Amino acid sequence: MGLEYTPNELMAVAGARELEDRQVVAVGLGLPMVAAFVAKRTHAPNMTLLFELGVIDAEPVDTGVGLADPRVWYRAKVLSSFIDILGTVLHKGRVDVGFLGGLETDQYGNLNTTLLGDPHGKFRHMIGSGGANDIASCAQKTIIIIRHEARKLKQAVSFVTSPGYISGGDSRARAGLQGGPSRVITDKAIFGFDPATKRMSIISIHPGNTLDDVLKNMGFMPQVEEPVPFTEPPSAEQLRLIREVIDPQGVYVG
Repeated sequence: MGLEYTPNELMAVAGARELEDRQVVAVGLGLPMVAAFVAKRTHAPNMTLLFELGVIDAEPVDTGVGLADPRVWYRAKVLSSFIDILGTVLHKGRVDVGFLGGLETDQYGNLNTTLLGDPHGKFRHMIGSGGANDIASCAQKTIIIIRHEARKLKQAVSFVTSPGYISGGDSRARAGLQGGPSRVITDKAIFGFDPATKRMSIISIHPGNTLDDVLKNMGFMPQVEEPVPFTEPPSAEQLRLIREVIDPQGVYVG
């Protein structure tokens, strides 16, 4: 019998597997932070982690209540500022990977964290960009972590807070933007982007789901090349690190 794990644990491990040793990675609170620390404690010990508020290579003693919680800054190599991280590092193209989350994303990886609209033309304003637009525009590649629901995986987002491949093809390059989305990790599947069209394509389906489960919970049709493999489950060591070291209270993985 295989190991028992939650969808959040699989999402975090899938994110960790996308990271490489010696990369510079910008991470936010939640599953991206769990993913980054799984990678750093296993196959990427020399990876440099940045928190956008100015913290570099911390060793948190607690999951904290946000990135501004000093418990998350413990043993940081640098305590600086937003300007240093977003300007001196990110805008100079020195960030290899940025993790992003959002309210909605579309088939080109455009992200919305600004407002939600309804068919009656009413809008509800949300948190906005923070450093997400900077990361999406300047990191060499980005990884999106989002819930797998039709209301989140939409044909068109209500507002483009953070640009993906905009409208496909070479539209991102024509806009003068670097990098672009490389993966979208949901609680049902992992997606990449077609090199030519820049449209989202299925890479793997998480165990316990079917292709129909994935497609019927999306607002657009991704590119599909069958047969689609299953995502590799977490290892015993990866689960131990998440449960005993990185997020023992289950604040982010549940």
